[in-house]
Amino acid sequence: MTVRGHCILSHGFESGPDATKVTALAEAAERLGWSHERPDYTDLDARSELGRLGDVAQRLARLQALAEARATQGPLVLAGSSLGAWISGQVSLRVPVRALFLMAPPVRLNAEYPLDAARVPTAIIHGWHDELIPVADVVGWAGERNDRLLLVDDGHRLSSHVEASAALFSDLLAAVAP
Repeated sequence: MTVRGHCILSHGFESGPDATKVTALAEAAERLGWSHERPDYTDLDARSELGRLGDVAQRLARLQALAEARATQGPLVLAGSSLGAWISGQVSLRVPVRALFLMAPPVRLNAEYPLDAARVPTAIIHGWHDELIPVADVVGWAGERNDRLLLVDDGHRLSSHVEASAALFSDLLAAVAP
């Protein structure tokens, strides 16, 4: 099977590359003929001396280096959960990507670092009851960009909507496939 493109799937803070959601996305990508990788940021998340979210700058640099290497080889899709979604959005402004998939994206990581992302096809899944990121913030951000947004009866971890996340991701990959 010819590989359609490559997906980089970034886990959330205090999670890992084998987390349930990014594993489900990897399986969805594979079924549709996309290669994928799941970077491990756990070493950077553990650097609490740099802030409550660890070493965000190095998380961003790690993803950017991976994305730059892959973008020269064909279509690239970035996907991430929470902090992984935030870094995916930031990197999409620096590296050409075909699409973005954001799960529980922190629209306002803090006052200095609002979520920003390239104007590419973007699908977002967010919980109505997200205890960390207000749903209204995500609705407003997605609405300004005309992004596809699926709101579900869940909290920040979207643990009851792993299959819905994978299905939405599959739809996005199918829509942007070369």
